[in-house]
Amino acid sequence: MTPSIRKIALIVEDSTSMREFIISSLSVVPNLHPLEAANAFEALKALPQQEIHIILTDINMPDINGLELVSFVKSHPEYRKIPVIIISTEKSETDRKRGLDLGADHYLTKPFHPSDLQQLIQKLLNLDDR
Repeated sequence: MTPSIRKIALIVEDSTSMREFIISSLSVVPNLHPLEAANAFEALKALPQQEIHIILTDINMPDINGLELVSFVKSHPEYRKIPVIIISTEKSETDRKRGLDLGADHYLTKPFHPSDLQQLIQKLLNLDDR
């Protein structure tokens, strides 16, 4: 049996309390390590510094918004295969379609249940608890 490889989840969220809620929600996901970014600038700086396995991003952030971040990640040859989950209060079908059209792998609306996020990440990263 091969040892489990730890995966890094980049959480891009300008609200400290929401970022903490997401990190808390992910604490039960096996083999997953959260990395925080308070905005998209921090996320863009983190990408070349270490291997990121999944990105969770808000849409509404100052300066660079989450949709612009998704667009950059999915158009960059080195990062385009990183799964991206948009987590947003924007609930309209137009917002959802725009995020998915830019390349996001999933669109989760706030508020969400932690188990929904946990299951989604485990599915996207093929994680198990062994």
